[in-house]
Amino acid sequence: MEQVTDHTLAAARKVIAVHINYPSRAAQRGRTPEQPSYFLKPPSSLAFGSAEAPSVVERPAGCELLGFEGEIALIIGKPARRVGLEDAWSHVEWVTASNDLGVYDLRYADKGSNLRSKGGDGFTPVGPGLIPADAVDPSSLRIRAWHNSELVQDDTTGDLLFPFARLVADLSQLLTLEEGDIILTGTPAGASVAKPGDVVEVEVSTTTGATGGAALTTGRLVTRVEEGTTAFADFGARPKADDVQREEAYGSRAAAGLAAVGHVLTPELKAKLESVCTATLSSQLRKRGLNNVSIDGLTSTRPEKRIVGLARTLRYVPNREDLFKTHGGGFNAQKQAIDSVNEGEILVMEARGEKGTGTIGDILALRAQVRGAAAIITDGGVRDFAAVAAMEMPTYYANPHPAVLGRRHIPWDTDITIACGGTTVQPGDIIVADSDGILVIPPALAEELADDSIIQEREETFIAEMVAQGHSVDGLYPMNAEWQARYKERASAKETGND
Repeated sequence: MEQVTDHTLAAARKVIAVHINYPSRAAQRGRTPEQPSYFLKPPSSLAFGSAEAPSVVERPAGCELLGFEGEIALIIGKPARRVGLEDAWSHVEWVTASNDLGVYDLRYADKGSNLRSKGGDGFTPVGPGLIPADAVDPSSLRIRAWHNSELVQDDTTGDLLFPFARLVADLSQLLTLEEGDIILTGTPAGASVAKPGDVVEVEVSTTTGATGGAALTTGRLVTRVEEGTTAFADFGARPKADDVQREEAYGSRAAAGLAAVGHVLTPELKAKLESVCTATLSSQLRKRGLNNVSIDGLTSTRPEKRIVGLARTLRYVPNREDLFKTHGGGFNAQKQAIDSVNEGEILVMEARGEKGTGTIGDILALRAQVRGAAAIITDGGVRDFAAVAAMEMPTYYANPHPAVLGRRHIPWDTDITIACGGTTVQPGDIIVADSDGILVIPPALAEELADDSIIQEREETFIAEMVAQGHSVDGLYPMNAEWQARYKERASAKETGND
């Protein structure tokens, strides 16, 4: 196996990096580009690292957010200028591992160029081994990264937004890719922040053995982080971090140790809402003047289940053939929503009540279940109904239908305010559903609503017992002063154990 050498680093006149290329990263970022976009890193950012001789990178003094990103690097072997897709891969000589390091503290100063935030000395370690490009299938490579020995990134190139040959061909349309140039091909989800003393390792390997032999690997690219000691001068941009950059650097607010935005569905609140019926919650909502908070006209695949979760939203618009070409294929809004739904969340779809096609099928429903979704709600049709209905995760739907969504819908956008089943749903609303129906609860009201619903159901349990004993409902339902006194006496006795 060839190794990265000083000559390899010196031969690179350009280092070109792709912004977003893995579906998992696109889902994490909440945006999927229609075309690849790029930025340059200076060759002076290149470094070599191996287990025997790790590269060392400084987290610049005053900076907090040194992000690491495990990536597959392509090294050009022969010049490429205006090459086609069918010929592009032949211009790549080697495949190796890379770590696209950068400080989020300086992103604000770069205006999108990433020069200062990603161009520091040692910010692009590569190596240690070189895999011959002509010995691999570029769609069958695996990228992994470890942070302090914990595996944090693990993905393959099987479903890239922009396959490697497309990147080479696309770049060559306007500039000459020269021998030794390096292309960083994007990072999957799991990239995060490294601190002084941390060690980051990256490895690229084939998912299957070349010509039936053993899998090929670059070995582990090892980088150790040290604290910089030289402060930035006053005449340039100084490091500046905020919660937006922390969330971006760590990948999520939770990973960054930040409080969730808005009201949180705590385990205690969730348990309270699970303990009461939607009929009770509906009456409490009505007392507060909220009459239009039910998603109507849908059937559940699991009507015996009561579910509680936070809403994620997806909107379909009516199909228009020219727009479907740009928004319907690839990692579209539907797939983004499915692939980013989190444990306990409920994906709510606006399908305009259109029953003439499916809006979800067995594969995507299975993906949502595997990701831990509490339910899927759509006011449209469901394909592959028998398979969807057999899943543990409930799906609420208008009707089964065999047609694909492209017959009537374009997946358009996610995590916006939508309409579903005659009511408005916002991301972060609390959804409660059981055999009686589906309610949308404003998060700010949820705690008091749950507490009052628990009280109401205790009272109704008492009323039911009295009716079962033969009492008339007159004055009992609702309870008059006399029955209220008897109820309170009974409740007090239960609390003291004298019942």
